[in-house]
Amino acid sequence: MKYIIIIGDGMADDMKICPYNKTPLMVAKKPNLDMLARSGTCGMLATLPESMPKGSEIANMSILGYDPVKCYQGRGVLEAASMGLDIQEDDLVLRCNLITIESEKIKNHSAGHISTEESRELVACLNKNLGTDTVRFYPGVSYRHILLLKGGSKDLDLTPPHDVPGARVSSVMPRPNSEKARQTSDLITGLIRRSQDILSSHPVNLKRIKNSKDPANSIWPWSPGHKPGMENFCKKHNVRGTIISAVDLIKGLGVYVGMDIINVEGATGLYDTNYEGKADACLKALKTHDFIYVHVEAPDEAGHEGNFNLKVKTIEDLDRRLIGQILKGLGNGISGVRIAVLPTIRLL
Repeated sequence: MKYIIIIGDGMADDMKICPYNKTPLMVAKKPNLDMLARSGTCGMLATLPESMPKGSEIANMSILGYDPVKCYQGRGVLEAASMGLDIQEDDLVLRCNLITIESEKIKNHSAGHISTEESRELVACLNKNLGTDTVRFYPGVSYRHILLLKGGSKDLDLTPPHDVPGARVSSVMPRPNSEKARQTSDLITGLIRRSQDILSSHPVNLKRIKNSKDPANSIWPWSPGHKPGMENFCKKHNVRGTIISAVDLIKGLGVYVGMDIINVEGATGLYDTNYEGKADACLKALKTHDFIYVHVEAPDEAGHEGNFNLKVKTIEDLDRRLIGQILKGLGNGISGVRIAVLPTIRLL
């Protein structure tokens, strides 16, 4: 038997907070999902322990069978693994967003979904001006980057920027949860403030402003953690597994649990991702792997933006362009495959 897990990250919603008293999943035209629901078994899967942060990293870890209470060490360290960084035991690793601040408030968590090329210039500038033997920035994709601190405490209250659009910056700045973390908290606060002075006048941002785009005028570190210890997934279940995702977070999780990573050209993590390429990669992987984990980030990003119609579109694209293509491929002679389609919750 072979298995395909398809994750529509952030695809679910609470009906009470949606327009028309319907969720995007209820509005979307999704014949392939509907067929799977009718033909298969439906149920609820609790992926977010009450005591843990409510995020994709926790949910995906749970879906793969790992207890986040025991294994979770922050989003940043997972993304760092995907980027091939050599993380030492005493390294504190944080996700580091490039964000937009306007009128002393967080306008958005992604600097208007800044391009990878632009952000790499900005990260290089940050390293030149803020980097030391103990502070280092590593460029990722679009607005998603890594801050690595040699030493330091993770006992911090750091707010994910996508959770607080419109919040006053002063109300969500880093705070220590213990006295031993105060020095680390002060360091991160200082880096945020200094980054704003550096980035506000950078040519990349001046050009973005001229073109009516949001500037990446601040860093925002969050989700701190150290190198985790996780049991090898493939040895545990006696399967060869692979992950197909555009998101460093998910790919890093795969690295730590010993799964192969398949990169698909044109996979962006946004609404314009290469759905067909992911479907083709999944079908090809069935020839060599027993367990294929296909992750699509687009619905989650639409949810972060609070864009109902875009979220409906991402679900319809997932259904038609990915699930439909996989089902068509399975109908052409690939048998003995079980499919599960799961959302992780993301409220609009």
